[in-house]
Amino acid sequence: MRPIRGISYKIISVMMFITMASLVKLLSETVPPGQVVFFRSLFAIPVILVWLALRRELATGLKASNPLGHFWRGLLGTSAMCLSFASLGFLPLPEVTAIGYAAPLLVVIFAAMFLGEEVRLFRLTSVFVGLVGVMIVLSPRLSMGSAVNHTQALGATLALTGAVFAALAQVTVRKLVATETTSAIVFWFSATAAMLSLLTLPFGWVVPGPEQAAILILTGVLGGIGQIFLTSSYREADASLVAPFDYVSIMFALAIGYWGFGEVPTGTMLIGASIVVAAGILIIWRERQLGLKRTQPRKVMTPQG
Repeated sequence: MRPIRGISYKIISVMMFITMASLVKLLSETVPPGQVVFFRSLFAIPVILVWLALRRELATGLKASNPLGHFWRGLLGTSAMCLSFASLGFLPLPEVTAIGYAAPLLVVIFAAMFLGEEVRLFRLTSVFVGLVGVMIVLSPRLSMGSAVNHTQALGATLALTGAVFAALAQVTVRKLVATETTSAIVFWFSATAAMLSLLTLPFGWVVPGPEQAAILILTGVLGGIGQIFLTSSYREADASLVAPFDYVSIMFALAIGYWGFGEVPTGTMLIGASIVVAAGILIIWRERQLGLKRTQPRKVMTPQG
């Protein structure tokens, strides 16, 4: 294990995904979200294939022992991506990022519901606190007093629904890892998402200009690179060590939102995001403590004399 390298890879992956999200936001007024999902997924595939070839995992990356499981993971993940991309057209980048933090909190609940995982009081309390933080972030956007607020409410609803689908997709991945390799899960998600996003064609696609096309292709390349670094980070260090660095994304989102889009964060958003981050880190810390207890050798009593 190389923890420093694992952390570095995780931070790079976070940077790639936030940069990708900022490009999606740049296109949000001119390119439908379904079309963006298609380009993001399609042009991630060559990057992933090259990575698998270099690792000599091309055969395992293309092998699917559970095609139906990959389909459901792809359907849920594609829905999450489409909803999240759509929300970027209505809300500031940092707010969409903060609302997205609801996903790992919801995973705890869904894993108990669908996988039968045991969830004790500490984690349930942390999830509740985190969801309160999400509601604080959402609260200014749920006022229906004006046309602008209606638009903001739509964006908040899209972002939160996207987080729900993202959590369901993560629960599906937890089931897939029992029979599928990580490389197969990564590859077939991009392939499935590219195919499913074509279903949005009747809802309107545009012929992108040269600049738009370049940005669309770049979203796919960045998404593919981000996925590779994300996967590699968990190869180099324990999940409990690198997972908290997901929350570095809020710092990047705040910086890009301010300098790139002139988005000034509100005090309410910062307070809510801080609560969500704190709750998420508490859950990860608790998981690490429980993991350490499980791996500690039991004391064996020996007869004296």
